Amino acid sequence: MTGSTFAREAASDAPRAGADPRRRSRARRAFWLKQLYAWHWVSSALCLVGMLLFAATGFTLNHPRLFEERPQVETREASLPRDLVTSLAALPASGQGRLPEGLRAWLSDMLGVRPGGREAEFSKSEILLSLPRPGGDAFVSIGRADGAVLYEKTGRGWVSYLNDLHKGRHAGPAWGLFIDVFAGACLVFCLTGLILLQFHSARRPATWPVVGLGLLAPLLLALLFIHA
Repeated sequence: MTGSTFAREAASDAPRAGADPRRRSRARRAFWLKQLYAWHWVSSALCLVGMLLFAATGFTLNHPRLFEERPQVETREASLPRDLVTSLAALPASGQGRLPEGLRAWLSDMLGVRPGGREAEFSKSEILLSLPRPGGDAFVSIGRADGAVLYEKTGRGWVSYLNDLHKGRHAGPAWGLFIDVFAGACLVFCLTGLILLQFHSARRPATWPVVGLGLLAPLLLALLFIHA
């Protein structure tokens, strides 16, 4: 091989050697962008309905007078069978505990009440079972002497129901688990969005000023207008 041929081959290999690191860098960038976009759109899809719900109820909670409804109260009365009245004598005269299975079955059949694992409050004259729920309340009162049963249910409308779901109030463990999963998906959505902003910020100069405004506005409001 002549010296001139060797020089030409060396010259042609030099750009190729320099291009390999750039090609690998672009490949890594493309890989991570693809992963970020995948996580971002999956988390956004999971959060979509939940975010609409929590955003809307955030407004209704902030302006309760605009959405106040008159409570609707339903009252029903009944009497326990004699055998169940007799069984009440075996229950404690004070404290809390679960109702006997026979009494729970009767409440479910006659009043549509499902005590589940709730504990009732016992006194010498009365047994009181509280049945709180999102958007309303209810209770069952049972007289120990005569077996007189009073069931009262209060409903405050759909807005109150959704507001209580927002707060997780009396919604049960399944809804609590949903809120935890939803919160995790929101974190993934926000963090992947932040990293995507970093990837594209070089071509969008307004990116970080807008992000800074989103941080500064609530911070200033908290410092200037919220006082202990």
